[in-house]
Amino acid sequence: MPSVFTGVLSAKIFQVKKYYIHKETPKLTVDYNKDLNPDQYAAVMHQNGPALVLAGAGTGKTRVVTYRVSRLIESNIRAENILLLTFTNKAAKEMMRRVELLIGRNISGLFGGTFHHVANLLLRQHYLLAGYRQGFSILDREDSKELFEACISDITKKETVLPKGTVFAEICSLSKNTGVSISDVILRRFPHFVSALDNIEKIAALYEKKKLLLNLMDFDDLLLCWKKIFEENEKIREYYSLKFKYILVDEYQDTNRLQADIIDLSTGGEKNLMVVGDDAQSIYSFRGADFENILRFPDKHNDTVIYKLTTNYRSTPEILNLANNIISNNVRQFSKELISVSAHGELPGIVPLNNVFEQAEFVSSVIMDMNTDGLSFNEIAVLYRSHYQSMELQMEFQRRGIPFEVRSGLKFFEQAHIKDILSFLRVVVNPYDEISWKRILKLIPGIGNITAGKLWNYIQSKTAPLDSISEAGRIIPKKAMSGFTLLLDMLKDLRDEKYLSSPSGAVDHVLRHGYEDYLYSRYPNAEMRIEDIEQMTKFALKYDSLEIFLNDLTLQGVTDTETEEAEDFDGKVILSTVHQAKGLEWEAVFIIGLNDNKFPSIKSLKNGGEEEERRLFYVGATRAKKILYLCYTVTSDDWSMIGFIRPSRFIKELPKDCFEEIIVEEV
Repeated sequence: MPSVFTGVLSAKIFQVKKYYIHKETPKLTVDYNKDLNPDQYAAVMHQNGPALVLAGAGTGKTRVVTYRVSRLIESNIRAENILLLTFTNKAAKEMMRRVELLIGRNISGLFGGTFHHVANLLLRQHYLLAGYRQGFSILDREDSKELFEACISDITKKETVLPKGTVFAEICSLSKNTGVSISDVILRRFPHFVSALDNIEKIAALYEKKKLLLNLMDFDDLLLCWKKIFEENEKIREYYSLKFKYILVDEYQDTNRLQADIIDLSTGGEKNLMVVGDDAQSIYSFRGADFENILRFPDKHNDTVIYKLTTNYRSTPEILNLANNIISNNVRQFSKELISVSAHGELPGIVPLNNVFEQAEFVSSVIMDMNTDGLSFNEIAVLYRSHYQSMELQMEFQRRGIPFEVRSGLKFFEQAHIKDILSFLRVVVNPYDEISWKRILKLIPGIGNITAGKLWNYIQSKTAPLDSISEAGRIIPKKAMSGFTLLLDMLKDLRDEKYLSSPSGAVDHVLRHGYEDYLYSRYPNAEMRIEDIEQMTKFALKYDSLEIFLNDLTLQGVTDTETEEAEDFDGKVILSTVHQAKGLEWEAVFIIGLNDNKFPSIKSLKNGGEEEERRLFYVGATRAKKILYLCYTVTSDDWSMIGFIRPSRFIKELPKDCFEEIIVEEV
């Protein structure tokens, strides 16, 4: 029987058979030409070198990334030689699942996920080069907050205006991700803490020291260490640039400076880097995203090929015409014009309304009519620039029984800061309100559940609690005395007739006498919470009784059982800021509050952010498939101010032929 080799061993004579592998040119099983439009096909078939894919709203960005990965693998590129960076692990998993369905094989070797996920995988191999020990732990947001709180206690024992752990984490995170010093972050974003800058820098330094000692990393450290290792170790960087022969980055317009640096360091000599995004949808500078990353990509990467996806599969030609006109007013951009494949529809409507209450009535009435005509509630969204702009609308929806879901946060009167403010007022109207008493007592540093319980037992035993509460000083811990004294002074003020007959003044008094400082110290988004309270102050101007005001708000906050039944049957109308609506779509969209200094916001205008605000308006408009209403008010929602207010400059820029004006009249 013949063997693979035969011969006389002593003479060391062998016969060797050879087997030749016939390497064939890979045959693509996916019909890319059929599945993709010409713009998508060109991007997917890009050969080597850097590429920038500008994917307009609704043009199939995810499809391009998915088919690009598929095409690379079908072209004999190993899955483990591809790096796919996304902003959520869910997006990466979904893309890889689609690729496997397309090509019919497993691609588990592909490196895909968020920047932080990939960084963790790399650092588990190279932790020593980052100055860490084996088995380092990753701090989540809550852990990071607690470590900051411990550092605050170590640095300062005296009472001082300092941010709490959550705000500290936000300050330091912005500094790391944008490459800006902590002092600059404080000056630009948190000026309330300028006087405490020395202590803040000491606490931040101690936080970094403790993490190293305890072998801990927070989320930002993952990226910083990835960058550090690649910058300081040329051989490591070269190894991974050879391993990751092809890099794809999704939503590139949302990258910050640190992420952009990591991408550049990870790209090999051939620079097979494809980034996908849309400069017209760059709206997250408040999170540290850097618009310059996508704008200057071709300058940083020589021979970049730019692909523009402009065929829109979402919106009618009329909506896209308006959207194209919105964004055309921006100077700094890659110009492109979206083209619809949908049938013609209605012109977008621009609706001037007398005030925010008429705005709420109009939106509610039209939504009810739409639903009667067969459009499900869950196919409708109301978008706005800031969360506080939804207050009157939520109240009108409650009154009419329209089911709704708030995506921009909790329902207005369920928010902690609103409940806090109302609790101060409720104990004045009803001194035996246990829940409100305990809530405001626990806002005082040094008072927890046990002390609050003891104080409540004292309060409920008195016939005149508001007159007797000052005598409870023996129950108060020493460190809580200054806060307790402030509370007593505030409650004394609120009992004055000028506040009992002016709910608006009462709300403002609570905000300006201690609660504003409390918000700044505890919440990174303190200014948004203050806006909510200020909106409630304006709403309260139509009341001349604190008791009636509180009763009305309580009744408005109760959800009707009929509304609950409707939710199960026909979904819910979505209420959302434009920021949180990005990437989503609805049959009908209302954008409300389109007034200058509201949309665009006055804060953004002061900081030179007009073009980003216009991009935000563009994002809002392109969420609509068939119906779009743009609403603004002509008189102020502040009852103390009489006069007209201007519609948004973005509306005034629009050509008359791309919308129809809708005049609202009472019948």
